Amino acid sequence: MIDLSRYRVGMSDELDLDAMLQRFRDRAQAVRKRPLPPIAGDERTAFIEQAQNDFMDFAIIGDAVASVDDGVLTLTIDLRRQG
Repeated sequence: MIDLSRYRVGMSDELDLDAMLQRFRDRAQAVRKRPLPPIAGDERTAFIEQAQNDFMDFAIIGDAVASVDDGVLTLTIDLRRQG
């Protein structure tokens, strides 16, 4: 079990939500720019699929609107199609 107590005391006062979301946007771009290692076959396919999943996960969180209300971090992510 993970000890979450270190995140609870005063975290909302110390947490820079904009910086946190920017780190996720930066990670998404880093995944997109990650070079393909010299692998082939099934390993190559698995690497590409993992990179696509990593990019999507980081980009989704990076696009969130974050807030802390009563000590609860909430990420609001609009998944509705645009356009």
